[in-house]
Amino acid sequence: MFSKKKNTSKLDAEQRELYDHARKRTLQKKRLFQHFIIFLIGAVFLIVLNVVIGYQENFMPLGYNWFVWAILIWAFIFLVHVFNVFITNKFLGKEWQDKQMAKLVQKQKEKIAKMQTQVEKDFPANRPQREITPKPEKAPELKSGDERFKPHTSESDKPDKPFNT
Repeated sequence: MFSKKKNTSKLDAEQRELYDHARKRTLQKKRLFQHFIIFLIGAVFLIVLNVVIGYQENFMPLGYNWFVWAILIWAFIFLVHVFNVFITNKFLGKEWQDKQMAKLVQKQKEKIAKMQTQVEKDFPANRPQREITPKPEKAPELKSGDERFKPHTSESDKPDKPFNT
């Protein structure tokens, strides 16, 4: 039960990706509608603040009341948000992103292939190499004066007798 591995296939990964994309788009639209509700409440509040309460009634930049400018600026920001959610996402959405990724991957593959051909041209793999024959190792020569390599025997006149006994 616990040792079984999940069988994940490409279809599951694609479904998961589609679900994540749908969740993100839904969240974008939800935030846009929240922005619209806050914009309406804020605009009504600014109008009430100026007209009914009389806050800064005499402040009129460029001949219009200050709340008109505040609402126009906020409306511009809201329109940018609408443009971002509905128009930009349509043109620069998931499909556009996938096409751009495919183009970049193709460019990288072409560069790698070009570099590979250049390497094969500069360093051919089938070039005949010199055969290096191993040199026979020479046994160390014993010098007659080197006492370390002489057998230690007390009876040097008996060559048939082993010297280790």
